[in-house]
Amino acid sequence: MCGRFTQRYTWTELHALLDLIGSPRNLRPRHNIAPTTSIDVVRAGEAGRELVSMRWGLIPAWWKKSAKEVPSTFNARAETVAEKPMFRDAFKRRRCIIPASGFYEWTGGKKDRQPHLFTAADGTPVLAFAGLWNRWRDPVAAEEVLTCTMIVSGASAWMEAYHDRMPVLLSPQDFAGWLDGSLGTEALHPAPANALREWPVSKRMNATGVGDDDASLLDPLNSP
Repeated sequence: MCGRFTQRYTWTELHALLDLIGSPRNLRPRHNIAPTTSIDVVRAGEAGRELVSMRWGLIPAWWKKSAKEVPSTFNARAETVAEKPMFRDAFKRRRCIIPASGFYEWTGGKKDRQPHLFTAADGTPVLAFAGLWNRWRDPVAAEEVLTCTMIVSGASAWMEAYHDRMPVLLSPQDFAGWLDGSLGTEALHPAPANALREWPVSKRMNATGVGDDDASLLDPLNSP
């Protein structure tokens, strides 16, 4: 699965890849994003593709309990996303793209977990993850909340050395078809082996709290 990732790009870089509408913004770089926090999401709006902030962890519109009682929905499996009650309505009606600069996976045992960072092999600043989004009304706060999930497929042969799942990477030629729903589950396949590069990083990023979200987290382990 994918439980941590990074968003550290500029508006210009996002706009160049995704052809966004709206005025340029100063985007805060984030290096250690965890589920249930707010993330950048691109969806199709009436006037074009728009950048919106959403809670990472999808909550279906029919959910009547609190957000804390939702099971883990920050990832949706490509093989079942069209049928699972949590995701099937969003798969039919509310697609999105989650921009990222990279993502993390771990190797080793529970007491010695080594994080690895994965980024575009060619140095491209933005990866485009396939996602879904939804609107949910918080029954306690009586407020509308926008939520999203990241779709993960089985791992490529190269990725299997690190994890058995990986985020689905969309190519630019697939953006329109994914967002308008004309592409189906056939688009949800592992990325080619040459699409990504990897290096181990500090175990400091295993935590989520003060001092665990700075650019040095991305440095290769034992780098000068």
